Formats: sequence, structure tokens, C-alpha cells
Amino acid sequence: MAVIALARAPFAADPGGSRGRRTPEPPSSSRSAFRRDCDRIIHSTAFRRLAHKTQVFVFHEGDHFRTRLTHTLEVTQIARSLARALGLDEDLAEACALGHDLGHPPFGHAGERALDHCLADFGGFDHNAQTLHVVTALERRYAGFDGLNLTWETLEGLVKHNGPLTDRAGQPAPRYAGRGLPRAIAEYSSAHDLELWSHPSAEAQAGAIADDIAYDAHDIDDGLRAEMFQVEDLAALPLIGEILREIEALHPRIEPSRQAHELVRRLITRMIEDVIVQSRRHIVALEPASVDEVRDAGHPVVGFSPAMAEADCAIKDFLYPRLYRHARIVRIMGEAEAVVRRLFDRYAGEPRDMPPEWISGLDPADINGRALRIANFIAGMTDRYAMEEHARLFGAMPELR
Repeated sequence: MAVIALARAPFAADPGGSRGRRTPEPPSSSRSAFRRDCDRIIHSTAFRRLAHKTQVFVFHEGDHFRTRLTHTLEVTQIARSLARALGLDEDLAEACALGHDLGHPPFGHAGERALDHCLADFGGFDHNAQTLHVVTALERRYAGFDGLNLTWETLEGLVKHNGPLTDRAGQPAPRYAGRGLPRAIAEYSSAHDLELWSHPSAEAQAGAIADDIAYDAHDIDDGLRAEMFQVEDLAALPLIGEILREIEALHPRIEPSRQAHELVRRLITRMIEDVIVQSRRHIVALEPASVDEVRDAGHPVVGFSPAMAEADCAIKDFLYPRLYRHARIVRIMGEAEAVVRRLFDRYAGEPRDMPPEWISGLDPADINGRALRIANFIAGMTDRYAMEEHARLFGAMPELR
């Protein structure tokens, strides 16, 4: 399939027509509003920390496994490719991809589970809500405002990474039905309405599907590298088996490392091409004349075809027991959860064990405020810093092996 970039689509987000920033700023003379968002995210402290946060494997497992940062860069590359082919604003797609994981705590989903447990009486912990909190409050770099003061469109894309959060009446989507909307999202949107009931722009949707593509392809690569499964184990999967047969036909007796790379690159290509074709079908059927018509469509316009969605599910079903729930990973992540819980309990009992800037202005009688402050502190930690704090406070460096 030849992928030809379209002229700018009428439904692409227009940086010149952005809904703006919460704190008004003069426009840049050299960058669009969305390009400026990308640059602010890249230069943020939270973005740099992603280099030392777990994707699947803790940092000391090896130098070639993905981290949150390398995963984010891979998602960004795929998002830009999709945006270019669909005539979308590449900078907005990039901003949504660059920022989508800024709220992840140390040790990936294990750290998130631990913080969610620790905050069970205070609304829980949600990494997507934490991302919003990071870019609107916790980053403190600029003289005129807290956060990064990103455009409305980028904030919308970060918050709606997985689709609408409420219905039009404001009732939480099913994934939030039990606990309600995360506090950070509800409070921010009440002051700066992100229209939580609608789908985001096509650019944000490109960033979201790019995340799925990157997860599938690169977790296969890391799983093979870690010898948690073999290429032969993948042969029965739809699409994967077809690609492996192609590789064997074109490159008989190829060495395993090259075979794995060839599989990953061909899988990414197939998935990208599928999204482009399927998204163009959606666009032809909908005929959106503006970005708002994309938001109001009631369904995503950028996504997999039914056949590719089935292949995507099969890959995830394969990876779940063999990688994410592999005994080795479960053991290490269980230990990582314990590290985060112990740190939380220690700071809750002894707030002065946190750096001075994190206890400044803290009301000792405000239990809720203290718990949230501790969670913000821990969520910003890298894996290494969390382990060093554990060693400092408890006299033992976790091995996590």
C-alpha cells in the first residue's frame, strides 16, 4: 500500500483557531500554538523523568528494554505518521503522544496500583488524571503560571486519551461509574471546561491508537528479548503468523534477532496502514467539515478495522499471561508495589521525611491534603529515586529481580 499524505483536512485542528490557553499569552512569532505545546512538554521535568520509569521491565533489567520515555517516543513517531497521512495537524498529534504518560508513577502499573490502594479513602489514583495535574499544576517552571499552560486542544487530548469520560448529562463513563471521575479531572474541567462528554480531535485519536500499536509491537520485541516466549509461540496468532511466513519465504534461515526486528517493523507497518485505510473510510462516511464535527460524531474516526481490532485483541490476549502476568514480572512488580506502599505510609506518619518544598504550607490537620501531597511526590519519582528513598528510610535497597 502506498501511503500518500493528504492536503490539510478540513476537520484537522487549526492552531490558529485554538481555543487558547487558560492563562492568556502572546502568540509565538516562530511556532504554532501546538508546536509550542510539544516543546513545553519535551522541556518539562516530568518528561525527563520518563527515562527512568518502568514500561514493563525495571531499569536495571537491561539497557535495551523500553522505558516510559522510549515508549513515548515510539508512540509519537507513529502518531505523526498517522497524522501526516490523514491530513491532520502533526504537532497536535505529537503533543498528545508526548504527554500521554507523564502521570505514570515509578514502576509503571504496579506503582499505580499501590498508590490507588493508598488513596482508597481519598478518591484513588488514576495516571490519566495525574497527567492532567502534572501539566496544569505540578510543573513549576514559568513565572506567570503553574503547569505548562498548554492549549485547550492538547489538554483535551490528554484527558480523553481513552475516549469520553462522561455522557452529555455529566454521568461518568462506565470505567468511572463506581468511584466517579478522578478529582483532578473533575476540578480542572469545572474551571476550564474540557467537554468530557465528547470524543477528542482526530489528532488525539491518532495518538491513542498509536499507543496501542506501540504496545503490541514493542512488548512483543521486549518479551522475545527477555526470552519469556519464542517466535514459534507467536505463529498461531492472526496477522503475526502471516508476517512470520512472509519473513521465512523472503529470508530463509534468518538469525533470530533479525527475525524479531523484521516481525516488529512489519507489524507496525501493517497496523499503521490499516488505521489509515479504515480511518479514511470513517471520514468518507462522516464527511466532517470541522474538528467539532469529529468530536460530535459519537464514535472515533481514527482506529483499526474490525479484522485488525481482532488481531490486536489476540496479541494482547497472548501477551497478558506470558509477559504482564509472567511469574517473574508478577514477583518483581509485587515487590515494587510494596516499596511504594511503604514509602507512602512512612511519609504519612513522618511528612518531614519529604523534601522541604513538599511540606511547605502543609496543614497537619488536613489528612486529605497530606495524602494527596504525598501521592504527588511519589508519583513524580523515578524507579531509581523510589528505591534510593526506600534505602534511606528503611536501610535496605530493594533488589526487584
